[in-house]
Amino acid sequence: MPKPEAGEVTRLLQSWSGGEKEALNELVPIVQKELRALAAVYLRRERRDHTLQPTALVHEAYLRLVYQTQVQCRNRAQFFAIAANLMRQILVDHARQHLAAKRGGGNKVALEEASGVAHRQEVDFVALDEALGKLALVDPRQSQVVELRFFGGLTENEIADLLDVSPITIKRDWRMARAVLHHQLGGGVLE
Repeated sequence: MPKPEAGEVTRLLQSWSGGEKEALNELVPIVQKELRALAAVYLRRERRDHTLQPTALVHEAYLRLVYQTQVQCRNRAQFFAIAANLMRQILVDHARQHLAAKRGGGNKVALEEASGVAHRQEVDFVALDEALGKLALVDPRQSQVVELRFFGGLTENEIADLLDVSPITIKRDWRMARAVLHHQLGGGVLE
């Protein structure tokens, strides 16, 4: 399948934002490969015995996208930010269910620099979600930067464009958010 032109994806996103549910049905097959790759990255960070597969995660995210109302997507980066947020919610829900079943088991995820630093440390996925919630109360943009970079796989430039700030501001927010999460999650995280 040839790579679609950006104009087609943008047109479908704008139609979907305008309330045309059918546009999402046309859009998902076009971006399915990228969504599945994003899901695979998430699941590589999960525990080895995780029961979700990348395709199942994409399908669950799609089902949640279908029921979204008042969606405003201007571009590809914004769409993937929404999809990343939904995948994060699905994985956190799954982790909470697993914790409830295992009482104290834990659901670990490798939290590393989005730029590919080799150092990896496992972090409790539920604890990470709670820490991001606390960070959002103090600095919503920093929380968004972590979500978009770590979960969405977006670059600093894409995040800067999406949030309408400079790339240096995103770089600074990323450093500050790493420090806060490092403290909240007990050190060694996001090195």
